Amino acid sequence: MAIVVRIDVELARRKMSVGEFAERVGLTPANVAVLKNGRAKAVRFSTLEAMCRVLECQPGDLLEFVDEESIADQPARR
Repeated sequence: MAIVVRIDVELARRKMSVGEFAERVGLTPANVAVLKNGRAKAVRFSTLEAMCRVLECQPGDLLEFVDEESIADQPARR
């Protein structure tokens, strides 16, 4: 997937558990796991806003675009 989710990084920086994060954002821990593992097909802006508010971060801290085509075109490193 070209969008990498970095919720786990932000949670670790704040020493916040998934359970606490889920409760404060208003999600179930299972839905947080779906987001963290990159299995979500979409994220509502209201959910993204709540995540940023709880983690005191910007959307770009949670989501990153990685161009898979340019990665695939690069020669393998040894």
